Amino acid sequence: MNILVSNDDGIGARGIKELARALSQIANIYVCAPHIQRSACGHGITVGKPISMREVEFPNVKRAWEVTGTPADCVKLGLRMLSDQGVKIHMVCSGINHGGNLGTDTLYSGTVSAAIEGCICGLPAIAVSVNDRNPITFEAACEIAVKTVKASTGKIDSNTVLNINIPNLPVSEVKGMKITRLGAREYEEWFKPKKGDNGELEYWYSGTPVVYENLPNDIDVVAVQDGYASITPLHYDLTSYKLIEEVKSWGIKY
Repeated sequence: MNILVSNDDGIGARGIKELARALSQIANIYVCAPHIQRSACGHGITVGKPISMREVEFPNVKRAWEVTGTPADCVKLGLRMLSDQGVKIHMVCSGINHGGNLGTDTLYSGTVSAAIEGCICGLPAIAVSVNDRNPITFEAACEIAVKTVKASTGKIDSNTVLNINIPNLPVSEVKGMKITRLGAREYEEWFKPKKGDNGELEYWYSGTPVVYENLPNDIDVVAVQDGYASITPLHYDLTSYKLIEEVKSWGIKY
């Protein structure tokens, strides 16, 4: 089995090294990841200018490249290049992200977008995140990633991303696993004004996640908040099917 691994924290991040090491126990691993931090870039791709690709040393993998593009660029270009070289990739895995990718944050996430790009290119995919910018351990994330790859191989199609999130806890304190649905990810948020080097006012975005109470823990945000790991099956079809006939009834014509 051949797996392409990417991320949005950049090729130098510890999380991607831990994921590649763990998955190398069960598959041949190839890495194609951004050369710098590209968090929260969503599913952007580079158009109108070139991107470059450089092969680098990387532990526990067959080959690795850093790319001056987005996570989606990395997956798209990596798959094409490997195919041209006769390497057939069977799955895309993205992560391990330093920070959760829960609820509506999946729309911003470069980590999830890298996995979704795998689906767009015709492959099943997995995204893995630890719910803190400073993870205390990647052990549970690695173990769950390996188990998920093993369990899902041949069972998920190319329209599916399994979005895994793990609380930032020691392995012994993770309460278990929940298979979840996507929820809302809300913040007490603000834009902090600060003068830049040129004297102009700049705004820095930040926010504190809302703590939810009295909500079912089959919602990804709540499950992880309550100490469980979560797996949420996602797909890129955003159609609201229940509204198709309703919108037809409105009689909008042109």
